[in-house]
Amino acid sequence: MKEQITYNDFDKVDIRIGTVISVKKNEKARKPSLVVEVDFGSEIGIKQSSAQITHYYNEENLKGKQVIAVCNFPEKNIAGIVSQVLVLGAIDADGKVTLVHPSQKAENGLPIA
Repeated sequence: MKEQITYNDFDKVDIRIGTVISVKKNEKARKPSLVVEVDFGSEIGIKQSSAQITHYYNEENLKGKQVIAVCNFPEKNIAGIVSQVLVLGAIDADGKVTLVHPSQKAENGLPIA
């Protein structure tokens, strides 16, 4: 387990629900990755992320899916892609990622508490 944090530490992290609107391969990435564009609603808008989630996900099964992401990290260049959010998932011992998502449809942009 990681070091304990305070509620104030957690409260600094802006975690939101969004809907994947486009998916393509990140051709320049060293490890197989997808570039996903996610709609987080009117307040945040559409953001993109390069994510190593290719084991279970592709354009067909990811487009239209709701995901949960950290929205207030600084932008990061990942293999030529400006990654603006961090899509959250559980990582198993083999490095395979299972995305975290709401159990039912929710409004884009809703904060996670």
